[in-house]
Amino acid sequence: MRILVAEDELDLQEAIAEGLRMEGYAVDTCDNGEDAYELAFVEKYDLIILDLNLPKMDGLHVLEKIREENKDVKILVLSARSSVNDKVKGLDMGANDYLTKPFDFAELEARIRNLIRRKFVQENNLLTCGNLNMDLTKRISCVGEQELLLTKKEFALLEYFLLHQEQVVSQEELMGHVWDQNADSFSGVIRVHIASLRKKLKALLQDDPIRTKIGEGYYITNNEGDA
Repeated sequence: MRILVAEDELDLQEAIAEGLRMEGYAVDTCDNGEDAYELAFVEKYDLIILDLNLPKMDGLHVLEKIREENKDVKILVLSARSSVNDKVKGLDMGANDYLTKPFDFAELEARIRNLIRRKFVQENNLLTCGNLNMDLTKRISCVGEQELLLTKKEFALLEYFLLHQEQVVSQEELMGHVWDQNADSFSGVIRVHIASLRKKLKALLQDDPIRTKIGEGYYITNNEGDA
């Protein structure tokens, strides 16, 4: 999943970004409202973490402008403004959640999981495809009782496939949701990671659930032998 962190306190921005990257998220950052507004329309984010006290353009104004054009992206507001009126205003303007500073990173991560789960209409934290299971809370994936040992990027790829089962996902879409703004779209990095993921899946499942649709992309299926 790809996340934008718009926070002008650079130490906090970096701490949030690094913590989320360690959990396998692709994270972009910016430190002012104008860049946050521009990035929100140039890139395809699954979630935006938005500080309200941003320079150049106030966070509430950024929120308002994003919602004029994009009703779907999840927005989690971070703010030192703790009054009920501030929270109500932010939520009424289109924020999906509001977290007051200071906060514990574990709570932030739990709220992110909840928002992303809601986006994909996932009723619980367990994704399944045949004998393949993924626990979004524990961040582990298993085939039956055996844990599937994946890198952070392989886990993120598999998570995206499982959230879009039986749907063809293009390389461009994967680049937009699983990698951050520093990725080179011409490097072949997607093919390399998918090849590694497929090898690990096949070793435990005795079948490769990820299929290639030539000229369009990839999809995951529970239909054995599907071409």
